[in-house]
Amino acid sequence: MALSDIPILSMLRTRLEWGQERQRVLAENVANADTPNFRARDLKPPKFSDPSETVAESVPGVTLARTDRSHIMGKELARAQFGNAAGNYEVKPTGNAVNLEEEMMKIAGNQMDYQAATALYTRSLNLLKTAVGKRG
Repeated sequence: MALSDIPILSMLRTRLEWGQERQRVLAENVANADTPNFRARDLKPPKFSDPSETVAESVPGVTLARTDRSHIMGKELARAQFGNAAGNYEVKPTGNAVNLEEEMMKIAGNQMDYQAATALYTRSLNLLKTAVGKRG
């Protein structure tokens, strides 16, 4: 039995991967805070309604839907595993829609969520080691 077959570990791994991808997207938002016509993006949180859907081998890649022909599909967005979340953004006169305060709050929240998932993953692995007798 592989570790990815255990639902809780698979869910935690998916959550950790989502946190890493979200950190990358939020960092891009902050880096482009002064770029004209840049719109801040965020990711939809993963749903864990059915544990069998979260097993690493069965998680399909998610692609963004183009709602308008004028939308450009970027390389990174086409390969993204998690979908983008829609949001309300203030737009500056230059067309930039990044609010640094909101982005920094999202980054701090993402960091806390990632640390919590890491702690749960570590504790779950330690519990398995104890059950197998590899830990004193």
